[in-house]
Amino acid sequence: MDREPDWTMSEDDRRLVGLWAADCAERVLPLFEAKAPSDTRPHEAIEGIRAFARGEKRTARLRSLVWAAYAAAREVGDPVAAAAARAAGLAGAMAYMHAAVTPDQTKHALGPAAYAARALELAAAGDPRVGDEEIRWAIEHDSPEVREVAQRMPVRGSGRGRLDALMCELHTGLRR
Repeated sequence: MDREPDWTMSEDDRRLVGLWAADCAERVLPLFEAKAPSDTRPHEAIEGIRAFARGEKRTARLRSLVWAAYAAAREVGDPVAAAAARAAGLAGAMAYMHAAVTPDQTKHALGPAAYAARALELAAAGDPRVGDEEIRWAIEHDSPEVREVAQRMPVRGSGRGRLDALMCELHTGLRR
């Protein structure tokens, strides 16, 4: 039996959260570019979501940019750079987040900031303080509108891994 959505995400919500997500992902883009300086796919996904946030339509091109950023993450061969590329891909994917939001989808909205934090953490030899600091930045960098959207998002469990813990920390902070 299908579960009813906890709330819906409007186009304006996607634009607001998408802009915040782009800011989060852009902070770690240099970590990807250091390993793959000629690969522009994650950068293009971030630019795509910024264009959407400014009012441009969702297009097949933006969807292609998202998939290309995910491909860059798979192909780069470095966990730090891969996490940075995933942050960019997830930021771009905000334009395509389902209108009917369930707890499982909350991770899509939080993913760009969580993957950015994980990329920085991995770059610092796995130091969790670095990831926690990036999550604090993401919380402080939000806007009242992003905070309002986060407060409506269904709560996810803390999960099992470090990435889930970062998402939980982020969501808790945004909901305050």
